Amino acid sequence: DQTLFVIFRRGPAAAAGANFAPLRTATELSGAWEVTFDPKWGGPAHSVTFPALSDWTKQTDDGIRHYAGTAVYRKAFDLPADATHAARAYVELGEVKDLAGVRLNGQDLGVAWCPPWRVVVPAGLLRAAANQLEIRVANLWCNRLIKDAGLPAAQRLTWTTWNPYRPTDALLPSGLLGPVRVLSAP
Repeated sequence: DQTLFVIFRRGPAAAAGANFAPLRTATELSGAWEVTFDPKWGGPAHSVTFPALSDWTKQTDDGIRHYAGTAVYRKAFDLPADATHAARAYVELGEVKDLAGVRLNGQDLGVAWCPPWRVVVPAGLLRAAANQLEIRVANLWCNRLIKDAGLPAAQRLTWTTWNPYRPTDALLPSGLLGPVRVLSAP
């Protein structure tokens, strides 16, 4: 659903109209998310609850602010009954920094790596209650390199032949920024 073809034909012009059925928001997944980081890359050793989706660099935990790697977001949600019977459904991630793999109810839905940050939900996978969503978000290495630039070599978590960053450089936005929504089409 992220590719389109434009075909030009000779003859009478076709009537103007929408190419795709409009999508409606079945639910927006607001509120708290459970997030797990890898402690080997400086993340906390236990899962963290984010009260709402936010940029990792805005967190008070230094291990999250400078984290580089993959973090796993988890959330359970319910849907209105009519949304489970939609002809087409999607999980839309809003904004992601920088790459996200999505699993819903144990099934891999693929990777979203560019706008519109959306994956297709196969027919019959959505349930009215107790849907389990897991989103694996990977960011860039820069924030960890910025942190490591200010540490003695023995305390650094990364190794590179050349680090262009300084400890005073601005951090790059990271994480699942949202909003995350389930979209459906009749």
